[in-house]
Amino acid sequence: MRKTNTILILIVILLVASPLFLVGHKAEFSGADDQGTTAIAQVHPGYKQWFKPIWEPPSGEIESFFFALQAAIGAGFIGYFLGSSKSKKEADASEEA
Repeated sequence: MRKTNTILILIVILLVASPLFLVGHKAEFSGADDQGTTAIAQVHPGYKQWFKPIWEPPSGEIESFFFALQAAIGAGFIGYFLGSSKSKKEADASEEA
């Protein structure tokens, strides 16, 4: 069991670290919002936004933090739901036995 966990941890570390070496340090990463804005500007150069954000984060790092926080909260809810439903099934099975 310990050997399996060690192998799995090494695989996860490899998957997390590999993009840093494969892509390089000069690559530009942009989100879907930036790509959509660029595509709209190419198709319709005179387009004016009809909506402005209420608050825009002061830096990209803060924006990334909020995105990661949102993903973590969503994963927490999903994990809680799956754990809760499994516990209910186990409790029901132990009552029947």
